[in-house]
Amino acid sequence: MCGIVGYIGNKKASDILVSGLKRLEYRGYDSSGIVTINPENNPTLLRSTGKIIELEKLVDQNPTPDQIGIGHTRWATHGAPAERNAHPHRAGDIFLVHNGIIENYKELKSQLSDYEFTSDTDTEVLAALINSFYDPDTTLQSAVTQALNLVHGTYGIAVLSIREPDQIIVARLGSPLLIGVGKDKDNPENIVASDASALLGHTKNAIYLNNGELAIITKTEVKLLDLAAQELTPKVEKITAELAEIQKQGYEHFLLKEIMEQSTTLRSTISGRVDPEKGTMKLGGLNLSDQELRGIKHIVIVGCGTAYYAGMLAAYYIEQVLDDVTTEVVIASEYRYRAFNLPEASVALIVSQSGETADTLACLREIKARGVKTLGIINVVGSTIAREVDGGTYVHAGPEISVASTKAFTSQVATMIMFAGTVAKAKDINPQIIAKFARELSLLPDEIAKTLQTHQPEIQALARHYSKYDHALYLGRDTAYPVALEGALKLKEISYIHAEGYAAGELKHGPFALVDDRFFELFLIIDGWLIDKSLSALQEVKARGGHTVVFTNSTKEIESDHLVRITTQLDLLTPILLNVLQQLFAYYMAVEKGGDVDQPRNLAKSVTVE
Repeated sequence: MCGIVGYIGNKKASDILVSGLKRLEYRGYDSSGIVTINPENNPTLLRSTGKIIELEKLVDQNPTPDQIGIGHTRWATHGAPAERNAHPHRAGDIFLVHNGIIENYKELKSQLSDYEFTSDTDTEVLAALINSFYDPDTTLQSAVTQALNLVHGTYGIAVLSIREPDQIIVARLGSPLLIGVGKDKDNPENIVASDASALLGHTKNAIYLNNGELAIITKTEVKLLDLAAQELTPKVEKITAELAEIQKQGYEHFLLKEIMEQSTTLRSTISGRVDPEKGTMKLGGLNLSDQELRGIKHIVIVGCGTAYYAGMLAAYYIEQVLDDVTTEVVIASEYRYRAFNLPEASVALIVSQSGETADTLACLREIKARGVKTLGIINVVGSTIAREVDGGTYVHAGPEISVASTKAFTSQVATMIMFAGTVAKAKDINPQIIAKFARELSLLPDEIAKTLQTHQPEIQALARHYSKYDHALYLGRDTAYPVALEGALKLKEISYIHAEGYAAGELKHGPFALVDDRFFELFLIIDGWLIDKSLSALQEVKARGGHTVVFTNSTKEIESDHLVRITTQLDLLTPILLNVLQQLFAYYMAVEKGGDVDQPRNLAKSVTVE
C-alpha cells in the first residue's frame, strides 16, 4: 500500500524520484523519503513525515546532481508515522525501500543481535539481514538473494549499495513492481515503480516482475533472475494509460474528476461489447468455450470494499439474466479463511480495481486450488490478479487516483452484467431480458452525464445543509440495498461521518434505535414493485423524528425533509444513477467538512497487505 520509485540513468535522479512519488502518493502519505548516490559513492538520504511536499522542500534545500536513487512514500504498517520509520532504511552500505509485510521479522530481528535498530519497522530488519550477508567478497545480488530466502511474508523491494553504485536490485513476492525501460537508446535509463502511473511521460515500455523474481538494473540493462539465480527472459509490455488520465484537468480534486467522467469511462467499458440494436452483449477474454459457459450453474463473486458492493449489485442483475444459476457474493478477507465448498459447474468472478488487493488475490489462489475456473474483473492491465486468473476482462475505467473508488464501481457492475449476458447467450436463454440490459447499458453513459449535470448544484446545497451531522443511515431495498451500502462507505471514508448502510426492511430489527437528532437518514427509493414498502419505511422513520433525505426516480408524492428526484429513461439500471448522486453527495460533504478528499486519513488506494 506504499509507493516505490527508483531511477538510474543520466538525469537528475531526485527530480524523477520526487515527481514519481507525487503520482504514487495516493498509495501512502504519512511519510516519504529518497536516497541518491553521487559518483564519489556518497549517499544523500532525505526523509520526512507528512505529504510529499514536505520531502520536496528537503530536496530543494539539499540539491544533488546524482543520477541513481530510490524513493518511497509510506502507509504505516509497522511503527507510527515518524522520520525514523520512513523509508529508505539504511544498514551498513545498504539502502532499502519496501512494500509489504515481513511476517517473521521478530524472529529475524532476534538473530541480528549485533545490529542496533533505530526504527520500529519490519523493513529495517530486512535491510539489516541483507547487510549481514554483504561481506567484502559478496555481491549485492547474492546478499539480497540469501536474505530473501529466509523471509516469510510479502515484499516489493528496491535496494542500493554504496559499494556497487551502478545498479539497483529489485525483487517481488506479492507486492507489485515494474521496471520502465528507457525509450532513448542514446540516453539510456531505467525506472522502477510499484505502479505504472509513476512511469508515464518517461516510457511506455515496462517489465512486470512476477512473484519470486529479482532484477539487476543498470542504466543500459535489465537482468532478470529467480531466487535460485537462474536467468529469465524479461517480457516487455506496453503501458496503456495516458499521462492526462492521472492529472486533475482543472478539477479541484481527483475524486470530483473521477465522478464526473463516469459517462466517458463507461463508454470505454461497453465499447464493442454491447449492441443495443441486436440486443446482445459479448465479453471477450473469458477463455471459456460456449460449452463451458452453458455448463455454469454457480457463480461466486469475490471482492473487498467497493468491489464487494459492486458484486452485490451485479448479483441482483445476474440472477435476472441467468435464472438457472445460483449467485453468491463473498467478502474476500473472510472467504479466504473459510472451509468453503464450491459445487461443480462453478465459476468465480474476482473483482478488484487495482488487481493487487491482497485478500482478493489470496481468495483467487484458494479457489484455483479447488479446480474452479477464475475470471478477473480488473481495471489495471498487467496487475497480479489479471495475470493469475484463468480468464477475464478489463473494465477500462482508466486510472483512479482518489482513494475512494467511484468510476470503477460503475464499470465493474456493467462488466458483470455483460458477463451474464454472454453466458445467457451461450445458454440460449432469456433474450428479452438480455436485450433490455443491452439497451439500458447503451443509454447509461448519457443518463449519468445528464443526472450529474442536472443535480450537481442541488447536491452541493444538500451537503451544505447536512454536513453538521456526525451520523447517517443509508437505506434501500432490492437493488437499492447494495447501493445504500456503497453510499455509506463513500460518506464515511472521505467525510469521516459515521455512516451505516441497511436494507430498509431491517429497520425494525435494530436500526430504529439509532433514529434521533444526531442522525440523518438517506433513502434510495426506486419506482417498482417494492416502492410502497420503501415508502412505509420512510414514514416509520419520520414518525420517530428522523431527518430524511430521499433520492428517487419515482413520480409519486413523497414526504421527506429533502427530496432529489431524477428523471430517466432507465428502469433496471436506475440504482447506478442514484449511486453517482450519492458519490457527489459524499464528495461535497467532505469538502464542507474540510477533510483531505483524495487522501483520507488512515487509508490508501491499493490494499496490498492483509
